Amino acid sequence: MASAYESFNLRTTPEKFYIEACDDGSVDVLAIDRVSTEMTLTVRRDIPASAETRPICGLMGTIRLVAGMYLVVITKKQKVGDLLSHAVWKALDFDIISYKKTILHLTDNQMQDNKTFLSMINNVLHTDGLYFATDYDLTHTLQRLANTSPEFQEMSLLERADQRFVWNCHLLREFIAQPELHKFVYPVVHGFITMNSSCINGKMFEWSIISRRSCFRAGVRYYVRGIDSEGHAANYVETEQIVQYNSAKASFLQTRGSIPLYWSQRPNLKYKPKPQISKTVNHLDGFQRHFDSQIILYGRQVILNLINQKGSEKPLELAFEKMVTSLGNCMIKYIAFDFHKECSRMRWHRLQILLDMVAEIQDEFGYFLVDADGKVLLNQEGTFRSNCMDCLDRTNVIQSLLARRSLQSQLQRMGVLHVGQQIEKQADFEKMYKNAWADNADACAKQYAGTGALKTDFTRTGKRTQWGLLMDGWNSMIRYYKNNFSDGFRQDSIDLFLGNYAAEEADWPTPLRDTKDWKFLTLPIIMVVAFSMCIICLLMAGDTWTETLAYVLFWGTASVVTGGLILFNGRDFVDAPKLVQKEKLD
Repeated sequence: MASAYESFNLRTTPEKFYIEACDDGSVDVLAIDRVSTEMTLTVRRDIPASAETRPICGLMGTIRLVAGMYLVVITKKQKVGDLLSHAVWKALDFDIISYKKTILHLTDNQMQDNKTFLSMINNVLHTDGLYFATDYDLTHTLQRLANTSPEFQEMSLLERADQRFVWNCHLLREFIAQPELHKFVYPVVHGFITMNSSCINGKMFEWSIISRRSCFRAGVRYYVRGIDSEGHAANYVETEQIVQYNSAKASFLQTRGSIPLYWSQRPNLKYKPKPQISKTVNHLDGFQRHFDSQIILYGRQVILNLINQKGSEKPLELAFEKMVTSLGNCMIKYIAFDFHKECSRMRWHRLQILLDMVAEIQDEFGYFLVDADGKVLLNQEGTFRSNCMDCLDRTNVIQSLLARRSLQSQLQRMGVLHVGQQIEKQADFEKMYKNAWADNADACAKQYAGTGALKTDFTRTGKRTQWGLLMDGWNSMIRYYKNNFSDGFRQDSIDLFLGNYAAEEADWPTPLRDTKDWKFLTLPIIMVVAFSMCIICLLMAGDTWTETLAYVLFWGTASVVTGGLILFNGRDFVDAPKLVQKEKLD
C-alpha cells in the first residue's frame, strides 16, 4: 500500500502555499497557487527563502466559500494507539487559511455570509471524533481488507477508501483528480476509536473499538431521519470490535442506522415530536436498495428493532415489519424487542431475553479470525443491524452486550480465557470494557443528538442507578434545547462541509439571508410581557381581591393564549436548516 506522508511544514508566500513533506528521505513539495488554485509537485529549492514556515500535522483539503478557496490544515493531533503496528491519530485542532490576501473586495453581505460559512466549517472540525492514519486504511474492516486483490493493496489510501466513511471527501476533490498528490492527503473518518492493552491470566492482548460514521445522509437528530432515494440511512454507523493476541487477530462487526423508511420527525417545540411516515413515496424501493447493499457488504442481516410497540413509535414498528415481510428476502430476519417495556421499573436483567433469542444466530454468524501466520480461519457471515428511534441509547446497550458475547468466544479461541472462564468475572478488564463502550455511546450521541448518551450508567456499571436517571433527565433537557434552537446551524454546517451545499463567490443572495416572519419576535415578546405582568399583579395586589384576580386572570390568559399560539406554530420558532435541500427534510 502506498502510505501518505506523516509530517509537514507549511511555507507561505503571497503567491503560493508550499506544503513540504518532512518524513525521512522525502523530497516532495506540494505547491498551491493562491491565484489560479493550481496544485503541482515541486522541490525544496523552489521555495523562496522569504516564505513563512510553520509545522502542520496534515491536510484536510480545500473548500470554496464566498471569499474564494480556503486551505484546511490539521495543526494538532493526538496518538490514539497502534492498530496492527500502525499509528492511529485523532485530529484535535485545525486552521482554515484563505487563498486571498484580503477580503476587502466583498460587500458587507458577502463578508457576513463568509464569516457564517467559516464558523460552520469550524463547527464540524471541532465536533469531537475525527481520526486518521497515514499508513493504514481505517475506512475498511479487517475482514474487508483480508479479502482484497493485489491491485487493491497497491492503491493509495485515497483510491481504496470506502467512500461511505471519508468525511473529508468533498475537501479532497481537487487532490483525487491528481494521483501524484495522493501522498499528501489521507481519508479522515468520523466516529469513535479507542485502543487498550489488557491482561487476563497473565496474557497481554490489545482490544479496540472503531465506530465509523457514514457521511451519506449525515446530519443531526431530528432533521435527518429514515433513508434517501439511494437507500442511505441516517445516523448509520459501522462498529468493529478488534482483538489482537500473539499476532493473531479477530473482529466482530455490527451496524446501526435509522429505520429505513421515508419518515421525518421535525422539531416543533414539543418535547417529542410525532414521527411522520411519508404517504406519497414507494417505501419498498429505498428499503430494498438499503438492504441489497447491506447484504452485499455484510452478508445475512438480523434487524434488532428496539423501539416502543405502542404510542407514537408503534406505526414505525408496524411499517418496518411490513416492509421486511413485503420484501420476502430470506437473508433478512426481523426481531422486534420493546426495550422500554421489557426493561421498565429497572428490570435490566430482562435484556438477557433478547440475547438468548439471538444467541444461535450469533453463533452462526461467527466473527472474523486470523491466526498468527496470517491464515484466515473464520469469516463473519452476517451482521446485526440495531436501531431505536435515534440509534443511540438503546442501540448502544444492546451492541455492547452482543460484542461482549463475541469477545468471550474470541478470547477462548485464542487461548486467553480458560474453558468455562467468564469475561464478566475479570474485574479490571470488565471495568475497562464497560467504560469504553459507554465512551463510544457518548461520542456517537454527541455527534448526532448534541449530548452524551442516555443509559450509560448501565453500560458503565452493569446496573441502572438513580444518579443515572438524573443524568438522563439533564441530558434530555439539553437535547431538547439543542434540537429546537441550535441544530439548524449544525445541520447546515454538516451539509456545507460534505458538499451537499456549495457556496458561490458571486454576489448572489444566499439562503442565510432568509428572514423570519412577524410571529418570530412578536409572539414571544407578548408572552414574556403578559407573564411578567401576571407576576407583578400577584406581588403588588390591588385595593380589593377581585381587582387583583381580574388583572391576574387577564394577563395569565394572555400569556397562556400566546404560549399556545407559539406551540401551534412551533416550526416557525425552531432553528431550522437554511442551506439543506427541501427533499431532505420531507
